[in-house]
Amino acid sequence: MTDVAVALASPDVLARARKIKLFLMDVDGTLTDGGVCLISSTSPDGSAAVSEMKVFNAQDGQGLSLAHTMGIQTGFITGRSSPAVAKRAEELKVTFVYLGQAKKTEAFEECMRKAGVTEEEVAYMGDDLPDIPLAKRAGLAVCVADGVPELRAVCHFTTQRLAGRGTAREVIELILKAQGRWEEAVPLALA
Repeated sequence: MTDVAVALASPDVLARARKIKLFLMDVDGTLTDGGVCLISSTSPDGSAAVSEMKVFNAQDGQGLSLAHTMGIQTGFITGRSSPAVAKRAEELKVTFVYLGQAKKTEAFEECMRKAGVTEEEVAYMGDDLPDIPLAKRAGLAVCVADGVPELRAVCHFTTQRLAGRGTAREVIELILKAQGRWEEAVPLALA
């Protein structure tokens, strides 16, 4: 499916993807399907506890690992604070993790500063209204296929895949193929 996305990408999108050194993304509604699963339990003493469950796509995991291997830094900037997201980021060696960000601009700027990149070297993927300010600044702004129309209108590229179904992998493949590095990357992903 990603080959279709690359084939459908405009020359402008491919030119933008060639410059990317840092890939930042929202989490809920991009790496997940946007559902928020809260699980309640009651202990024998009657006290209640609530935990959160997230479902991540394995292809996104492989893509983020491959981005790391190929020297593309990655980061999560999300409005929710979630131990599950922190754990997944650790597993995938995600460079920057900003949880509980009501306004994401400060985290975006800090990621750029720490990564030593310019806005044109940043790809950002989101799905909803809070992502618009970052999308407007990113060199390659990406909206997931089922993202809101207002975000899609300011983005350079819309994924073929739906949220939680391999969108990060699609973007990473697009970037690496535009940079002419996909063939070099594939053997590095093989176990």
